[in-house]
Amino acid sequence: MNESQLILADFVPKKLSLVQTIGLQDIDLEKLFQASKNKATKDITYLYVHPDVEKVFKAILQKVTIIKAAGGIVKNGDGAYLFIHRLGKWDLPKGKVEDNEKMRDAALREVEEECGIRVNYLGEKFQTTYHTYVMRGKFVLKQTNWYEMGVNKCPKLIPQEEEDITDARWLSSEELGIVKENTYPMISQIVKQLK
Repeated sequence: MNESQLILADFVPKKLSLVQTIGLQDIDLEKLFQASKNKATKDITYLYVHPDVEKVFKAILQKVTIIKAAGGIVKNGDGAYLFIHRLGKWDLPKGKVEDNEKMRDAALREVEEECGIRVNYLGEKFQTTYHTYVMRGKFVLKQTNWYEMGVNKCPKLIPQEEEDITDARWLSSEELGIVKENTYPMISQIVKQLK
């Protein structure tokens, strides 16, 4: 939700800043999304604690349009990670899943198209993330499955400009600070797991 996050948990997580605890009646993704546009509430983490988080999450999913996407956490032969710069922020390569396409196949296709490379290894699912936005005037929730991928050596990257990608780079673990300074909260969470 813009720069805000909604965390559903069965315990109170530690080390969260700018947290606002909310009740079940307050879990309206579209309203939270609209509130996150306000500068005063832009970076808030909304927290809902419940013993059956899966049940609550399934109920939330029933109320929104879901767009499926897939992408890659790509590592090269030197151990550096692939990042793209799109629409003014650092991101990971990803895209929408086409009709009758498997998530894994979509992830592979999107990475290769967006960065002009050939992936040599498609591994396990790394994780699934969710984020909200408005598409053609309609509020949607994008579910993205991220897959571990690898390429041999350190191939040259060719950003797909027609997808608004202005840069694509291999970044070592030590260089990931550039991403953390200018990315989305969910990408920042993934970056923390890469070290």
